Amino acid sequence: MVAMKGVMPQTTPLFLAGVRLLPAGVLVLAVALWLDKPQPQGWRAWLGITLFALVDGTLFQGFLAEGLARTGAGLGSVMIDSQPLAVALLALWIFGEQIGLWGWVGLAVGILGISLIGLPPEWILGLVQGHVGNVACEVPIAACVLSITASIFQNGQGLMLLAALSMAAGTIISRFVSRHTDPIVATGWHMILGGIPLAMLSAQTEVGQWVNLSLRDWTALSYSTIFGSAIAYGLFFYFAAKGSLTSLSSLTFLTPVFALLFGHLLLNEVLNPLQWVGVGLTLVSIYLINQREQLNARSSASSSTLPDGILDSLCNESEPNGSSISNISSVPASVEAVQVEILEP
Repeated sequence: MVAMKGVMPQTTPLFLAGVRLLPAGVLVLAVALWLDKPQPQGWRAWLGITLFALVDGTLFQGFLAEGLARTGAGLGSVMIDSQPLAVALLALWIFGEQIGLWGWVGLAVGILGISLIGLPPEWILGLVQGHVGNVACEVPIAACVLSITASIFQNGQGLMLLAALSMAAGTIISRFVSRHTDPIVATGWHMILGGIPLAMLSAQTEVGQWVNLSLRDWTALSYSTIFGSAIAYGLFFYFAAKGSLTSLSSLTFLTPVFALLFGHLLLNEVLNPLQWVGVGLTLVSIYLINQREQLNARSSASSSTLPDGILDSLCNESEPNGSSISNISSVPASVEAVQVEILEP
């Protein structure tokens, strides 16, 4: 993310998005051939790959690049890597993956965190005063909605949210694609097919895509293509085809930490206080989602375990006739003895 943001002033968004996909797809397919992975067979496989390419390739990388051109690398990475929140809901709805109490708590905290990160500070503060920007929320409601939408997309946060949703949808689609195609092969083809429309749009709507790129910029692009796309995509969708989508996608909560650190050190990016609070809440929410099974198990165990001393007091408590409750344990043996005597001839 930081490498992309550093190159952005010298190139154009759609060209950058296409460069991240096309060469990376070729590299992934080359590795698949080296590993002797089978190529897609049948219309179901290619239909799934095409849909996968459109959503996770063209839309995700397009929204990501256009949004990154309008916002910071650290903030952009936090918003992109909050997509496990959407994955958790989609996985629950489609695959029946259980979220549990702590998972729902994490989702609620994440929604608040994303709101603090994505919404402009003046709009959040304006809620207290009853207006958004220059539009009063009293009249009419449609004007408020249009004002909010315009403000979000002008600042780039809306595009980053769309990118996060596209990646979440692509993660879900990859599970279906892997049923008909090897996940590594599908990843390579979806990057190539998804990168072609971006390259075509860049050729039609952008100019001077590589004129100002220096050797350092090309090095940053190569790093982003190899490590940020080829390796990261290949590993992510390989494991997405095998394990829990919610837990796997939640591991990306580590990425914003490094992105914010490098964005501050290398690009001098500064977040406002509300955004810092949102970053913290988002990281906490993704942690809760990733650890939901362990937390739910601990909660169940603690609720089902009696406090020390209660069981002993119950066993030592006497009945009105003076007999102890502990003597009840001998009743089954006595009944069994009577049954044996009756059955004996």
